Amino acid sequence: MRISERARRLQWSPIRKLIPYANRAKEEGVKVYHLNIGQPDIKTPPEVLLALKEFKAEIISYGPSQGIRELREAIAKYMGKYGYEVEPDEVVISNGGSEALLFVFSIVADDGDEIIVPEPFYTNYNGIAQILGINLVPVTTRAEEGFHLPPMEEFEKVFSERTRAVLLCTPNNPTGTVLREDEMRRVVDFVKEKGIFLITDEVYREFTFDGRKHTGALKFKDAWDHIIVVDSVSKRFSLCGARIGNIISKNREIITEAIKFAQARLCPPTVEQHLALAAYNLPMEYFDTVREEYQRRRDVVWNALSGREGIVLEKPEGAFYTVVKLPVDDSEAFSKWLLTDYRNKGETLMVAPAPGFYASPDKGKDEVRIAYVLETEKLERAMEMLLDALEKYPGAQCD
Repeated sequence: MRISERARRLQWSPIRKLIPYANRAKEEGVKVYHLNIGQPDIKTPPEVLLALKEFKAEIISYGPSQGIRELREAIAKYMGKYGYEVEPDEVVISNGGSEALLFVFSIVADDGDEIIVPEPFYTNYNGIAQILGINLVPVTTRAEEGFHLPPMEEFEKVFSERTRAVLLCTPNNPTGTVLREDEMRRVVDFVKEKGIFLITDEVYREFTFDGRKHTGALKFKDAWDHIIVVDSVSKRFSLCGARIGNIISKNREIITEAIKFAQARLCPPTVEQHLALAAYNLPMEYFDTVREEYQRRRDVVWNALSGREGIVLEKPEGAFYTVVKLPVDDSEAFSKWLLTDYRNKGETLMVAPAPGFYASPDKGKDEVRIAYVLETEKLERAMEMLLDALEKYPGAQCD
């Protein structure tokens, strides 16, 4: 029997592939601080849990493939609070942001086509592209520059006749970078000139620090036909397990094709859509408290690591991640060693090695992604262990 090449070429997730080592450590009685995955410990809003308790139905039946209208109306209203003009029929509900990306990649590109994406990027972009036979073409950003976009000449260099879209994530997973309006404008002008799409992953829209404001792609009305927004409730409302995302586009052809894909998988989950509806009906003030908490956590990581010899990081501007350059020979080996060998008072930590967040095979070998999703006291302890581990790691790179 033969296994498909599609399956063989699919990468392991750098976020999850070391979990067996973490589980083994736990079986030995070791406490593991998980900084590898963006699973918030902030509680799901009580209004959402109440909606779950109050959901009454004798039959949990199929819903509309596009998603229930009440939820699409709530999302359109929510986007309107940011000044973005969205109609309910310009929204398609998906099974999480990952399915939204799968649909969008499938709509804009064929096998062998290309999507330009700044790297490092959310690792599942790579997995989805590999499933579909689409090539992600990287434009490299650098830790020393806060992972902001390079000049547009770098995009020009990699543009080809097979390029179908540019993909941006802001605030960014894994870097925490928030793209400035002028950066977004340059990319918008680029896709307009080339006649291609701009896909924006705006899952962390609310999580911007130090007074920064998120610039969404829909701000640029002159490019509406080119723009496709991917979103999710997972991080915004601590609803990761609900698996509700969405696609938004003013381009009617994109929405029409997305509905065809939605019909092929029948419908998004009925109960979870009602939970998402309750979440989108929360007052916008809800985000102020959550944003402040993540900024405090960001500050713990920044204060612990900045200025340390051999460590390179810029202050994260949003989301709840940072990519840190460490004085190690191999971040994959270091991340595994933390789980198999390093112990500090019966505890250790888990981070995500950064090579899996790049398309370029030679990048990220001395970098890790840290998700600061733990409360500040636990983060302080985790940073203490990270610095101690760097002193003890056999593959440390010392000047």
